[in-house]
Amino acid sequence: MNSSQLRKVYEQGGPYATVYLEGRAPSADADTQIRLRWSELRERLTSAGAGEPLLESIDAITLVDEPTEVHTDGRTIVANPQGILLDEHWDAALGEGDAAHYGDVPELGAYLRQECRQFDVVLVIAGQDGATVRELSVTPDRERRETDGVHVTGDNDEDINKPRRGAYSHNQIRRRVDEIIKANARSVSDFVDRLVTENAPDVVVLAGEVQGRTAVKSELSVRSEELLHEISEGGDDDDGAEEAIDVAVRTLVTKLAEEREAENSERLSESKAHDRAVEGRAEVEKAVARGAVATLLIDDADAAEGEAGIIADAIQSSAEIGLSHDPMADGIAAILRYDVASALAD
Repeated sequence: MNSSQLRKVYEQGGPYATVYLEGRAPSADADTQIRLRWSELRERLTSAGAGEPLLESIDAITLVDEPTEVHTDGRTIVANPQGILLDEHWDAALGEGDAAHYGDVPELGAYLRQECRQFDVVLVIAGQDGATVRELSVTPDRERRETDGVHVTGDNDEDINKPRRGAYSHNQIRRRVDEIIKANARSVSDFVDRLVTENAPDVVVLAGEVQGRTAVKSELSVRSEELLHEISEGGDDDDGAEEAIDVAVRTLVTKLAEEREAENSERLSESKAHDRAVEGRAEVEKAVARGAVATLLIDDADAAEGEAGIIADAIQSSAEIGLSHDPMADGIAAILRYDVASALAD
């Protein structure tokens, strides 16, 4: 994960309050639940020394007139005495989420674990009459739909399923249908290619009926094809098909997240073999303080002791953040910009 967008949070200076509100099932009493949950966290922050102006800035974005989104989507919030610095969705599984921290650096380990597992997806549900295209942010646990779907077709408004009168042979009709399908597919692929260029998603997922998928796939740019994953589920008019697509996308993202972690572990092993990696809190702290860390690897499940401070130094020195499932000394490791001797030299 490239964490450059978080550097501004650290540049503002502390002390910081970090609040995690987990996403919960929609309910009629969401307003009451949010108030009770935030009240408990607020008391913890007050006891830890957080000032009233800081807490009031969090009040303003949690105790809103319509609390359903905060309640169902969850939130990661970081604030300092000057105001809100970070306000993002939080996808913690039920029972893992609500927490509050107050200190010299924000506690962003849990948030970063989520972000490292998140994939920005362009979902294309293709048919003969074009495709529905959606932009999603997906984690293995939950899907977050970021934009409404857009139905893309070609310029021709002729209905390919409409009976045609006149002296058209079967072959002529078939050729005309194929031309319309191809034109629709070209419009879809152009739209997808623009999204890939402008928004740089991690994955393009192509679903839908076979002929529509085949037509769209044949028109995609090389860049879009490099990101392409095809699934057999399809149809956006049927609730069962929609659910099948959702499950297939989450299954794909789970696999890709596991592959990403495995690649991180492999990079760490290779870097250690070339004397360009360290493990354990003491050596990682020393390396990151000197700006020698290219990628900081944290355990994919458990926080390491002193992790928040190490993450702060890593992000401020432009290091990337990644996850590893394999055991690491003290649950933390770093791939270095140069050899260990130079990175740790006194």
